Amino acid sequence: MQDPQWLLWARELQAMAQTGLAFPTSHWDQARYERLRALAAEIMATHTTTPAPTLEAAFAQEWGYPTPKLDVRAAIFRNNELLLVRETADHHRWTLPGGWADINLTPAENAAKEAQEETGFTVRPTKLAAALDRTRQGHTPQPFSAAKLFFLCEITGGAAKTSAETSEIAFFPEHALPTDLSIDRTTPAQLRRMFEHHRNPGLPADFD
Repeated sequence: MQDPQWLLWARELQAMAQTGLAFPTSHWDQARYERLRALAAEIMATHTTTPAPTLEAAFAQEWGYPTPKLDVRAAIFRNNELLLVRETADHHRWTLPGGWADINLTPAENAAKEAQEETGFTVRPTKLAAALDRTRQGHTPQPFSAAKLFFLCEITGGAAKTSAETSEIAFFPEHALPTDLSIDRTTPAQLRRMFEHHRNPGLPADFD
């Protein structure tokens, strides 16, 4: 499953504008790339409920050569059950703990940090299970491209504790996963795949 064609075009236009504005050769080029950025915002606004000025302001905050953003997720198992959290930012829907990666931390360190902040558990990442392009996984379409890294993790300490980002924490067996998932963050197929990696640690990391 891939994002709609209009979004792919708009995202590419925005990336081209961002690259051009990072390396302008004249003020005429700068004006052209600024217009290109505005066109990308207008295309997205036509197909969404977000006004073009809001989108253009978000695009203007991105600088330098455009690269995908990085999202990390922690798949934490206990007694063959997977830990999920209710995400307050998405109407308290269920997801794997995780979020955008912070600078000066490795991807695995980011996964452990997000897990501790959102669940109260300290964990140790044991395996990179998947490195996926967000746009091809069935998530809700978003303006920016992103890569998602999924780590299998084992609990080393702590106790279940909600946070400002999470309203509930629970472990689920594979046959009873919740249906009200935060599809922006985690899909049913991704959760099922984490169970497969948990059962068979020798599986190679998925990538797409």
